Amino acid sequence: MDLLQPSSLINQPQWRIIDQSSLGPQFDAKHSFAIDDTLCASVGKNESPATVRTWVHHQTIVLGIQDTKLPFLEDGVQFLKDQGYHVIVRNSGGLAVVLDQGVLNISLIFPDSKKGIDIDRGYDAMLDLIKDMLKDYGAIIEAREIVGSYCPGSYDLSINGKKFAGISQRRLRNGVAVQIYLCVTGSGEERADLIRQFYEVSLKNEQTKFTFPAIKPETMSSLSDLLDVNLTVEKLLYNLLLTLKDHSKELIPSALTVVEQQIFQQNIVRMNDRNDKVFAKMS
Repeated sequence: MDLLQPSSLINQPQWRIIDQSSLGPQFDAKHSFAIDDTLCASVGKNESPATVRTWVHHQTIVLGIQDTKLPFLEDGVQFLKDQGYHVIVRNSGGLAVVLDQGVLNISLIFPDSKKGIDIDRGYDAMLDLIKDMLKDYGAIIEAREIVGSYCPGSYDLSINGKKFAGISQRRLRNGVAVQIYLCVTGSGEERADLIRQFYEVSLKNEQTKFTFPAIKPETMSSLSDLLDVNLTVEKLLYNLLLTLKDHSKELIPSALTVVEQQIFQQNIVRMNDRNDKVFAKMS
């Protein structure tokens, strides 16, 4: 059954598919943000159709720009490294999130047409997609801020008040990248508690201009626990492809083109420079 409005951005003549969900522990999360910037440029110039990219990173904490202003960031980063996590800073807003092999990330990259895609329409496209992917499980998915979660926002996705996903957006070179992290398996509470401890160590009760979230681990969970099913990243990827197939005439499996590889090299230099500047202050 088609649940989507005809105007939903999920309805596209073609969907280009780039699957990077099984590249393993050596796949650096900095690359993911550089790749999405690269795809924004291609899609924005109409050199590529609308694109979906799937990605998984192992034992990684992705900090937002705001997190770099924490008064004792060096102590917080060291704490995360001691727990076995790689730490990077992304090139967009938001706050710290946990990525591991039980977290599936999906990026939807659209052209920002002449009329423009307003911010809510981009978020609604991702919400449409996730609802359609999970429709067979019968759960009611809400989009609203879950206070007490990490990286809270108005498009937190939750079931029974427990958050399992967060959505962000990046706009660049006439392209729009809508990104989601989906906690598929594992313990949402344990992930949240890790970030709770990170803020505790990085703040040490010091007052800051920006208010960082007071994290309550019980506000977060994984889809496997919430749906009470043995869900896997692979199963969710299959649901994603079925959903896209229902809303497109053609799916095009793909990798970065030669031109995109060249643009990616420029973008990864920027990402590395950004991270080097943040972490150089700690040495």
